[in-house]
Amino acid sequence: MHNDALYYPSASRRMATFGKRGMVATSQPLAAQVGITILQQGGNAIDAAIATAAALTVVEPTSNGIGSDAFAIVWVDGKLHGLNASGPAPQAATIEALKALGHDAMPNHGMLPVTVPGAPAAWAALSERFGKLPFADLLAPAIALAEEGFAVTPVIHQMWEEAFHNYATYPDAAFQPWFDTFAPKGRAPRPGELWSAPDHAKSLAAIANTNAEAFYRGELAEAIDAFSREHGGLIRKEDLAAYQPEWVDPISVRYQGHDIWEIPPNGSGMIVLQALGMLERLDPCPGDAVETLHRRIEATKLAYMDGFKHITERSAMAPTTEQMLDDAYLKARAALIGDQAVDPAHGNPLQGGTVYLATADDEGNMVSFIQSNFKGFGSGMVIPGTGISLQNRGWSFSLDPEHANALAPGKRTYHTIIPGFITKDDRAVGPFGVMGGYMQPQGQVQVVTAMIEDQLNPQAALDMPRWKWTTGRTVEVEADFPNHLALALARRGHKIVKVADSISFGRGQIILRNSDTGVLQGGTEPRTDGAVLPL
Repeated sequence: MHNDALYYPSASRRMATFGKRGMVATSQPLAAQVGITILQQGGNAIDAAIATAAALTVVEPTSNGIGSDAFAIVWVDGKLHGLNASGPAPQAATIEALKALGHDAMPNHGMLPVTVPGAPAAWAALSERFGKLPFADLLAPAIALAEEGFAVTPVIHQMWEEAFHNYATYPDAAFQPWFDTFAPKGRAPRPGELWSAPDHAKSLAAIANTNAEAFYRGELAEAIDAFSREHGGLIRKEDLAAYQPEWVDPISVRYQGHDIWEIPPNGSGMIVLQALGMLERLDPCPGDAVETLHRRIEATKLAYMDGFKHITERSAMAPTTEQMLDDAYLKARAALIGDQAVDPAHGNPLQGGTVYLATADDEGNMVSFIQSNFKGFGSGMVIPGTGISLQNRGWSFSLDPEHANALAPGKRTYHTIIPGFITKDDRAVGPFGVMGGYMQPQGQVQVVTAMIEDQLNPQAALDMPRWKWTTGRTVEVEADFPNHLALALARRGHKIVKVADSISFGRGQIILRNSDTGVLQGGTEPRTDGAVLPL
């Protein structure tokens, strides 16, 4: 029987998922199954998150890989812990070096935007601090998937196809290993086609057997160094050997009686917190759907402008996180939100791309985890014989030395990937996230407000038609976005653009815990091949 796995003439509906002993929500069903299996084997939510993340590098290579960065927020024993596993620019990466090579802006593909990958170090650090099962056991399911193969899912095929055409525009021989690895038949794999990655399996095995040492100080580091030198890259094995992920304290704002938590800069979770902080400081407008939506868009725009202006490596920021979340400053920013859409500008606080997964277990532990190659497969650089696709996170750097996010050796760039977490009265409510490059903060604002203010269950919050601010007063909306709301927003001065394909509007996952019964309630993204599985 022949059919089109991307053609759906009728809207489908799924219910929120409930569980008691554990839950895993992520963008690919096989990866979710891996996490559930780890819970069944006696692992905790942290073990499940690591195993799921490793599996996603295999079954969703279009968004992440061994060469990714990662962030995590972990709830353990009544406390939140943050992990920043984003990697810095190589020591040889200077503005002068890039300009000497003829670049006025950071290139988006090739070896030059490659920064030190942090994902393998994140897995090892999480396992060492909070895991129950041996680290090697956690990567075993991903290794088996890579060796034995799996059937490619529809949305993964769609992104794979796009990457194939993007990289095909480059004549540079450095891109050939990508085609050898991910398009050996001269095309992207089709939906339902079996795909295996034996080189990827070998690299995962090396990481598993050495607690990630092979990647940073072993044979994989040597291979990355050699390929970088051969193809004009700046990253060296010394950059990899010097890397360690950073444990951080998450930051938060209060919204509608809940505390919303994010990783502090260099992550862009600050944008979410600022937007929600502005909305919290506006007078209520119950029952006015247009005014509510208008305010959410305007607050998000203002927060984005601050983020683009100020967010970078925390030690290099002029305003502190406290200044950017200061009550008086957020009130002043909120006061800029009027009846009409505006062209947003950044403020001055000194006056006052990705895969996401969520896990939970029956011990009360919960994890919000995200890892990404940034743009699709990333840089387009694959280390021959390893299956390792390297991220292009350095693309976010500026070559303007006066810019807050200016490129500098050893500096971590502004980061789009952000795990979120909600607590109330010092008790865990649960992890949430919306992957998708610069869509992520505004996707998070939409699901948080939908759940807390609009009182939607997590699945319904993810199902809602989304909007996406792009620039100025332009707001893209999904094809099924209600026309009466689109017209009302247009009368408010918004330039509304309907978009047929939903893939650019982010892909989220949510798990909530009932504080009285311990019952878990989850939702998964309808815009991808996602799954939320209970235990």
